[in-house]
Order: sequence, then structure tokens, then C-alpha cells
Amino acid sequence: RNFYYITMLRDPVSRYLSEWKHVQRGATWKTSLHMCDGRTPTQDELPTCYMGDDWSGVTLLEFMDCAHNLANNRQVRMLADLSLVGCYNISFMNESERNEILLQSAKNNLKNMAFFGLTEYQRKTQYLFERTFNLKFISPFTQLNSTRAANVDTDELVRQRIAELNFLDMQLYEFAKDLFLQRFQFTRQKEHQEEREKRRKERRLIREQKTRHSNVPPEEQITTEDYTSQVTRW
Repeated sequence: RNFYYITMLRDPVSRYLSEWKHVQRGATWKTSLHMCDGRTPTQDELPTCYMGDDWSGVTLLEFMDCAHNLANNRQVRMLADLSLVGCYNISFMNESERNEILLQSAKNNLKNMAFFGLTEYQRKTQYLFERTFNLKFISPFTQLNSTRAANVDTDELVRQRIAELNFLDMQLYEFAKDLFLQRFQFTRQKEHQEEREKRRKERRLIREQKTRHSNVPPEEQITTEDYTSQVTRW
């Protein structure tokens, strides 16, 4: 069976704020095994950020202060091959080398996906999906700017710190946005070329039909006309 891997990416700051609001309401990922190289991470490799059943009511500052919060650079981590860096064992290699490998792995995997979209470009995402898989959605995608993340009242310093915590995701998103817009532009140009070629073929066909009609001997045209008029009189 052929499987096509697809994904959606989002502006890292908005995505981070959205996850914080989600966790604040009581969401957890307790059932996630985080399997890597055939095993789950130890408690030392992947400590939790809170005590108790969930992290309900967590403030944004508390959320940002947890150094091993999986919300940090989540998009890179979920797209990268973690086995390249020893999975969740951060002592496997130095941090800078680990980050570089993770980011490059995420970029490579994203580039090799059959399709990916961006939350901030809903209509373009729909266009690319439909052209990639030859499918049509029954209704157009809608760009919703009034999200929970958008409604969070944060100042520029807080947003800057979130960007710093997600510095790998920020780099991945810039790469993804550039690649996405390249794919969109290429697909549009290809579609326009196909439409122009289709119109050229239609015009050529019309000219050929006119040429064939003009090559009919005059007497044959008259005979046909006379015959038609005779039938009308009969």
C-alpha cells in the first residue's frame, strides 16, 4: 500500500500560545509513549513539568519556565528523526550539534513529504492539496484570524521570549514558508501553461475545421443547399 505523509505547520509563536491555552484547560499527553529506537524515554530523559494529573491553570510564565517543556520546538522534534541524536538522551551529544542535526532532519523530511500546508495560508493550502491529490473539497477553506492564540494579550517582550524558546521552529517555519510558496508558484505556473496549451489546441482545431469547410467545391455546397431547400418545399 502506498502511504502519503502530509502535515500542517503553524507560526511557532501562535502555535506555542495555542498549546499553552490547551494545557491550561487540562490537556495532557500522558498516553503518548514517545517511542524512539524501540523504547520509551526514562523519567530522567523526559521529566514532567508539573505534579498531579495535569497542568490546569498554568500561567504563561510557568509554562515558559519549564526547561524540558515539550512545547518548545515541537514542530522540529515531531518532524525530525530523533534516532539521529540519541532520542531523548540529551547527553548523547552537545546541544549545538544536536540542534543542527534535528533542524536539518526536519527540513529534509518536510521537503520529502508529498504535501504540507501552512495554517496562515488556508486558501493556498487548499489549492495545493487539491492539485497534488486531484481531489476537490466541497467548500473553500476559511482563514480564521480570531483564534485562542490571537486573543492572548501578550507584549512584544513575551512574544520575543517565546520565539527564542522556539528558535528551531522559527527557522523551520521560515524554510517551510519559502518552500511552500515555491511549490504554490510552480503549481500555478504549470496550471496556466496547461490552460494555454489547451486553448492553443482548441484554436488549432477550429482553424482546421474552417480550412476543411473552405476546401469543399462550390458545386457541392450549392447542391447541398438546393437539396435542403427542396426538402423544405416537399
